[in-house]
This record gives sequence, structure tokens and C-alpha cells, in this order.
Amino acid sequence: MKIKVSISTTFACTLERAFKTPLLCDVSKVHTGYGLMPKVTHCTDDDNWGQVGASKKVYAAKSWTQKGGFVSVDNILARTENQYWKFQVYNFQSWMLGFYKFVGEWRTTAIEPERILVEYTYTLHANMPLLYPVHWLFAHTFWKTYMKRVVENVRQMAYAHEPYQYD
Repeated sequence: MKIKVSISTTFACTLERAFKTPLLCDVSKVHTGYGLMPKVTHCTDDDNWGQVGASKKVYAAKSWTQKGGFVSVDNILARTENQYWKFQVYNFQSWMLGFYKFVGEWRTTAIEPERILVEYTYTLHANMPLLYPVHWLFAHTFWKTYMKRVVENVRQMAYAHEPYQYD
């Protein structure tokens, strides 16, 4: 079972900044925690991050839902320069309401110079049909709110010309 959640906004920066910032900057400044989602602290095994097929281990702070430490693996599935990222989060180290992976997409389209349409989508994959109402509610309330917070963190980093951590 899959549940898709999308948001869109415009960024007032270069196409390159809008495209690269969410995946190539320091992820601890993107995923700063919210509610039951703990703050990401760092990543390891990330030597080729940003390239298709690359993966990294993600670590988070302790929270009431996570013991802290290694929490998941991220993997780049597709990259079309200055247009599109597709990535997945999987290998969750704690129970995630029956979700077994999240597949994210970040699409950037230049409307005009320094005005970029950003379309951010997550497809949440679950294998517990009895929990579908809980999954739907989680995706369309909590997760969508969390995505908006992530977009605002990325926006601020793009505007501040945050250095890329990866190539």
C-alpha cells in the first residue's frame, strides 16, 4: 500500500541552489526534528552521496520514539541535474507504524531567473493494511506538516548560500 503526499512552493534563488541544497547540504540542518521525528545528527558511509546509487547511514538524536543513533539508510535513486531527485529512506531501526520505506522526490523548475518552482513529494510504503486509516492520517497531517518544515529549512539554507557538504 502506498500513500502519496505533495507540497509545492517557489524559491527566490538560483535553480542550482534550489536543486542542490536539499540533498547536498548538511542534512542535520534540513531535518531538525519535529514532534515524534527526532533531529538528524549526522551521516556515515556517505562517500559517494549525491550520485545515483549512493547511500548513507542516517543517525538521529534520542527522542521519545527513537533510542538515538543509527535510524535509517538513505539511497539516491535518480538525479537529473537542476531538475529532479528521487531518493528513498529505508531500513528503519525502529517500528514506523508499519511503514517500510519512504520514497521522496524533489523537482525544480525555473519559472524565471531567481524564481524556482519546487515540488516536493513523498510516497510512504506500508505493509499493514489494517493500519491504513492510521497511515493515511499520519501522512496527510503529521508528515505533510513535517515536509513543510523541511522545505522552509531548505529555503533558508539556499538563500544563505549554505556550503554544499557533498558534490
